Order: sequence, then C-alpha cells, then structure tokens
Amino acid sequence: MTITAKLLERMDACKDQVAVFRELFSEGAAPMSVDVALQYADRFDWDWAAKRLLKGSERAEYNRVRALALAEYNSVKASARDEYGRVTAPARAEYDRVRASARAEYDRVKASTFARLYIEQEGKEK
Repeated sequence: MTITAKLLERMDACKDQVAVFRELFSEGAAPMSVDVALQYADRFDWDWAAKRLLKGSERAEYNRVRALALAEYNSVKASARDEYGRVTAPARAEYDRVRASARAEYDRVKASTFARLYIEQEGKEK
C-alpha cells in the first residue's frame, strides 16, 4: 500500500505530521522501506503509524520490539544519569560550600551594617 498524505489525513493524523510527510514525499511513499523509515526516524510518530497501519501479528511484533528498545533506552538513560550524578557531585558539593560561605558573609555584612547604622541613628536622636 502506498502511504500518502491523503491517507494520513483520512486516518486523522495531526496536521504537522501530514505537512512533513507532504514535504518529504509529495507523491507518497511507495513502498515504505527500512532505509526511508530510518532516514526520517526522528521526524515521524512511528507509534501512531504502527497503531493505524499495522495489523495483527505485525502490530504485535512492532509492540514487542518497541518495548525491548524502550527498556534498553531507559537502561542507558539511567546509567548516563547515574554517571552524571557521580561526576557532578563533587562540583555540586563545592558549589554548595562556596555559596554557603558567600551567603554567610553577605548575612554578616547586612547585620553589621544595620547595627552600625542603627547605633548612629540612635546617637543622633539623643
């Protein structure tokens, strides 16, 4: 089956996806190939396409492979997040230490300035 912008519209695809499809495939995509799908992997909502265009065992296989890919993605993402935390923890600790020291100095300057000016003011009022 040739996938066309009109087919996508009949299946209630969002206007943005139809516009992108029209831009890339003015005559439609016939037949859809793995190379074409990979070329535009980041531009189309493949989950939407699978729900609308795949049936039966093909949709089940898509869902199975998608679930495996999602699990791998989540695993890699978690490892990267953990490594990021490990690498940035010392810098964050140093930032917190320096910030706390600077804040303490700021608070001391405010307190001493207030006290000095209040004492001056009291002296003027006597």
